[in-house]
Amino acid sequence: MSELKHTALGLTDDQVLEMYRYMLLARKIDERMWLLNRAGKIPFVISCQGQEGIQVGAAFALDREKDWLCPYYRDLGMVLAFGQTARDNMLSAFAKKEDPNSGGRQMPGHYGDHRYRILSGSSPVTTQVLHAVGIAYAGKLEKKDHVVLTTCGEGSSNQGDWHEACNFAGVHNLPVIFMVENNKYAISVPLTKQVAGGDIAARAKGYGFPGVKVDGNNPLEVYQAVKEAAERARSGQGPTLIEAVSYRLVPHSSDDDDRTYRSSEEVEEARKVDSLVVFKKYLMDHELLTEEKDQEIVAKIMQEINEATEYAEKASYPAPEDLYKHVYA
Repeated sequence: MSELKHTALGLTDDQVLEMYRYMLLARKIDERMWLLNRAGKIPFVISCQGQEGIQVGAAFALDREKDWLCPYYRDLGMVLAFGQTARDNMLSAFAKKEDPNSGGRQMPGHYGDHRYRILSGSSPVTTQVLHAVGIAYAGKLEKKDHVVLTTCGEGSSNQGDWHEACNFAGVHNLPVIFMVENNKYAISVPLTKQVAGGDIAARAKGYGFPGVKVDGNNPLEVYQAVKEAAERARSGQGPTLIEAVSYRLVPHSSDDDDRTYRSSEEVEEARKVDSLVVFKKYLMDHELLTEEKDQEIVAKIMQEINEATEYAEKASYPAPEDLYKHVYA
């Protein structure tokens, strides 16, 4: 990890340990979901693995009491840091009635939670970016002090919706942060075949606001970029585009076989600089974490996940007659 120090960013020792705990929690929930999927107990998984440093670093840089999230389907670490629990996400995976995201109606990864100002996402990619701009515009009109963070993958930043959202936000100088989680692959299409020029941050210039590129495997670097962007937005200076570069460590989803388009050697190399590996080393180098303490954190997380899995598996499904609720006026 670079020489960027958490204390210089205004983060306490306890805060960076909490960041690490959220990153681990997201990873362990995700790993459990893959096991449940392969056991035939849940239908679908779409992973955060490899991107936890981006998600948690960003969430910690926002005001989690008033700012809004318009996340994309990989943002498990982000929604956990904003307030969702392992139980919430297991209820969603099992499509149970108590699922706070959609009451068991949506696929996993379609986050939406009014308790934490997390806007409900939909299956077409990048639609949440337009909604984020709408929330930011409403906040500006109502003279509210909130910032909106919206995320997407680098593949979906090539969609027309993304261009329209960025252009509108630039024209109206809105308090919104566009964060592109560049994990190198849009399903099976590598970056070189989907992004002309290969640099998403550079696109911001055309919309009249700053674009920055950060190491997404370094949560402190992401934290700093989002913190600065939030301060700009809150002080009326408008949007920022952040390109956070990481790597997707697992297949696109549980329905994908990534061996058809990338080598296992490439994935193994990426695992060596995974944000969990990088951040754990940083914490140990600064004597904030020991192997023993790390094992204690993991044990507590696994207990939480075991209890969440057991609860969700036993929970009730939605009633069939509820199928048409909230569909027609």
